Amino acid sequence: MNESMIFEITVQSFQKGLGNLLKILEKAELHADTKKFPFENLLNARLFPDQFHLTKQIQIACDTAKLCVARISGKEAPKHDDTESNLEELKQRIQSVIQYLETYTESDLKSVFAIKVSQPRWEGKYLLGFEYLTHHALPNFYFHITTAYAILRHNGVEIGKKDYLGEMPFKK
Repeated sequence: MNESMIFEITVQSFQKGLGNLLKILEKAELHADTKKFPFENLLNARLFPDQFHLTKQIQIACDTAKLCVARISGKEAPKHDDTESNLEELKQRIQSVIQYLETYTESDLKSVFAIKVSQPRWEGKYLLGFEYLTHHALPNFYFHITTAYAILRHNGVEIGKKDYLGEMPFKK
C-alpha cells in the first residue's frame, strides 16, 4: 500500500464522510422546518439512554478524522472545545475539520507504517499508524457518522443509504 492509497482511505474518506454528514444535517434542518419544530430539539436526541446524543456523535466524528491524520503524520490537530449548541455551530465545526484535512498531502502520511500512536487510556500501549488507522480510527469514525445518521432517521428525517454513501466515483 502506498502513500496515495493511504491518503485516499484517510483524508479523502474523512472529507467525503463529513461532507455527506453536512448534507444529511441540511435535510434534517428542512425536516424540522417542515414539521415546524426547532432543529435544536434533535441535538440531544439519542438512540438509547446510555449512548451519546447527536451533538456528541458529530463532535466525535470530527475529532476522529482530524486526530487520526494528525497522529499518523506527526502533526498537531486543531482543538475544538465541544461547545456547539446549534446547527450552525455544528456545521462550522464540520467545515473547519474538512478545511484542516485539505492542508494534507500524500507525502504527509509517509510514516504511517512506522509511527507509534498511543493515547493515555491505552496505559502505555501503542499501535503503529496503519494499525491505528484500520483498527481504531476508521471504525470509530464510521460508527459515529452512522449513529448520527441513525438518530436523525429514527426521528423521522427522510434520509437513506444514498445520503449516507454520497456521490460515487462511477466509471463508464
